[in-house]
Amino acid sequence: MLSYQVESGFDLEEMLALYKASGINRPIDNPSRMATLLASANLLVTARQEGKLVGLARCMTDKAWVVYICDLLVDKSAQHQGIGKELLRQVQHVTGPEVQQLLHSAQSAMRYYPKVGYQLCHNAFVIKREL
Repeated sequence: MLSYQVESGFDLEEMLALYKASGINRPIDNPSRMATLLASANLLVTARQEGKLVGLARCMTDKAWVVYICDLLVDKSAQHQGIGKELLRQVQHVTGPEVQQLLHSAQSAMRYYPKVGYQLCHNAFVIKREL
């Protein structure tokens, strides 16, 4: 059985295992950086299958205007079951319909987001990280 919840804390090893199992490109070989990355999020929505962490939406939000979805990831063994779509729906449920959702997509996921209701945005700017 799948369950979705907002979690106020995290187990770093459990999170690192999910990041690795998802295939998402993050600095999982640097646990200190990953701990900072996770601790700095102010909204963590998780998907658990019989207690096992299988999905995560890591977000930053002001809870009034915008929520930035930093990471959306699902364990490869649990993909194509609607977990990512439901995580995004849960983010909207938690923040409310008056809060805009934003994210920066990996090139490999560009076709996914329109399928779950996101519109391509052409008015964003970036200064890329050095590391």
